[in-house]
Amino acid sequence: METAQRELQRRRRHLRVRKRVVGLPERPRLVVHRSHLHLYAQVVDDRAGKTLLACSTLQPEFRKLHAKGGNVQAARMLGEKVAQSALSAGIKRVVFDRGGYAYHGRVKALADAAREKGLTL
Repeated sequence: METAQRELQRRRRHLRVRKRVVGLPERPRLVVHRSHLHLYAQVVDDRAGKTLLACSTLQPEFRKLHAKGGNVQAARMLGEKVAQSALSAGIKRVVFDRGGYAYHGRVKALADAAREKGLTL
């Protein structure tokens, strides 16, 4: 399948999910974006239209610890970092938005690691 077609299908799936998944101030949305080489995670308050915090495998402090950002081990580390940042910002509960990706592999590893560190999804 062509890459552009695959991305279009993912965006359609994400829009279907976004009809129901809404981040509120008391329970913001944890959004995951996955590229071929890196992972990105944001905690978003949709009512205010603001990103409360963001983490990615491109950040220099992450790159020092882990050379590759596109594997399951990096996803676990990113999930732990997102959970720590959220808890330090006073966010304990979030709604998980998988971004149209299958809940498998890197996306699942990120979510499981965030749960293990104390974030309620």
